[in-house]
Amino acid sequence: MDLKLIPRIALVTILSATSQAALAASAGTGGVGASFSKNSTSIAFVVGSGTAFNDNYTVLGLGVGYYVANGLELGIDMQRWISGEPTITKVSPQVRYVFTRAKPIKPYVGAFYRRTHFGEFGSIKLDDQDSYGYRAGAYFSSRNGVSIGAGVVYEEFANCPALTDCSTTDPEIFVTVNF
Repeated sequence: MDLKLIPRIALVTILSATSQAALAASAGTGGVGASFSKNSTSIAFVVGSGTAFNDNYTVLGLGVGYYVANGLELGIDMQRWISGEPTITKVSPQVRYVFTRAKPIKPYVGAFYRRTHFGEFGSIKLDDQDSYGYRAGAYFSSRNGVSIGAGVVYEEFANCPALTDCSTTDPEIFVTVNF
């Protein structure tokens, strides 16, 4: 193995593991903690990397969530995969429930639907792809309104060709700042 590849592989591995990394700012209280209480809003920014079509991508994203009840968030995320070919855009409505009574670790579960659009790939036009999945993990509370979250995301692809792996399981790591 070429020793020059080891730092690149390590960087890609770290960035891939944190491709769902988010910095979320939330407003509202309600006695539960700002980001998990009814009528609070969260905004997430995603920066990471991914691999598709034997190409490496920079992943940029934005998400918005609204807590309709204490711990129950409805949201939508968008990711844009750039620096590879084709460009990839993912839009994902989702629901997440945070078990707010648990302290200091707050478990969460969620479900999502995702629509993936592919840009031009040379002269080939790729069809959009639908997927759905779920996530589970925990927020680890800390001081000054900052929580660190970690979990796992399972995604199943619809209309997947036979003899193809039609699912993925990936880690997610994020930081939430509450105010």
